[in-house]
Amino acid sequence: MSKGGAFDLASGLGGKIEKDDVLSAVDRYEKYHSDFGGVEEDRKANYTDMVNKYYDLVTSFYEYGWGESFHFAPRWKGESLRESIKRHEHFLALQLGLKPGHKVLDVGCGIGGPLREIARFSSTSVMGINNNEYQITRGKALNRVAGVEKTCDFTKADFMNMPFSENSFDAVYAIEATCHAPDAVGCYKEIYRVLKPGQSFAAYEWCMTDAFDPNNQEHQKIKAEIEIGDGLPDIRSTRQCLAALKEAGFEVIWEQDLAKDSPLPWYLPLDTSHFSLSSFRLTAVGRFITKNMVVALEYVGLAPKGSQRVQSFLEKAAEGLVAGGKKEIFTPMYFFLARKPQ
Repeated sequence: MSKGGAFDLASGLGGKIEKDDVLSAVDRYEKYHSDFGGVEEDRKANYTDMVNKYYDLVTSFYEYGWGESFHFAPRWKGESLRESIKRHEHFLALQLGLKPGHKVLDVGCGIGGPLREIARFSSTSVMGINNNEYQITRGKALNRVAGVEKTCDFTKADFMNMPFSENSFDAVYAIEATCHAPDAVGCYKEIYRVLKPGQSFAAYEWCMTDAFDPNNQEHQKIKAEIEIGDGLPDIRSTRQCLAALKEAGFEVIWEQDLAKDSPLPWYLPLDTSHFSLSSFRLTAVGRFITKNMVVALEYVGLAPKGSQRVQSFLEKAAEGLVAGGKKEIFTPMYFFLARKPQ
């Protein structure tokens, strides 16, 4: 039941923002970022507002182009994007050692594509935490369609301050989500608090790699494009993530940048030189069609004013992601498996 066509896309643009307020929301969102005079300190201080605006503005575009699971994946030759995304989710479940009956937490769950897949794959109950009302409403509708509403649910809350008791969950995971946290240590400490002793936390993190040079202007430009296009207050390094985990109290079992060993580049779906019928909407031709469709929908009033600008900063994000991937200065799949001591 992912977004199927132009009218489905138009109906979701702006999320829970009133249609007449979308343009001003775009203005406010853009002003958080460096290209528009914003600074990292303001993005971190106002991360809840910034990230909520971002997901209200982009969720419909994400679902239209990407499906229900908004993340990248390592990919084998001959494997479709959809197949690689499912395998990436299954890998996470296997690493966590999920068993039937386990109570699992998905931190920053989006519209719940991964939590539905992992719940079905592992016969577990998965709770998703998300602070965006539109995504939760959409996720609950998709749960009903999939018939998993008895084992999958959502809680609207900030993952920096979760409304769960200590030692509540048998496992916790995050898929390209805790990169939105203004403070990695604080985020991981909160996950540590709600995880049962002796149990595991696994994640795929968006990070700058050791190849990133903060004094290189081109590297900084790429980083800024990813930040504005993906609602990020900053992008941490892999070393910073690892240090934050340990400071939060976790024992790190193993960690690795999974992008390094991917037979096909993780950014291939966004690379304009690549063409695929199975993920046509992400190709250069597909994105050109979407761009012009949004122009037309906005012109006739079916899409709110400001939709073109959202599509434009998502294009910038795609350019930054591909450039960051090709230069190997950025990864969306720094993986770690960590345990809370007994």
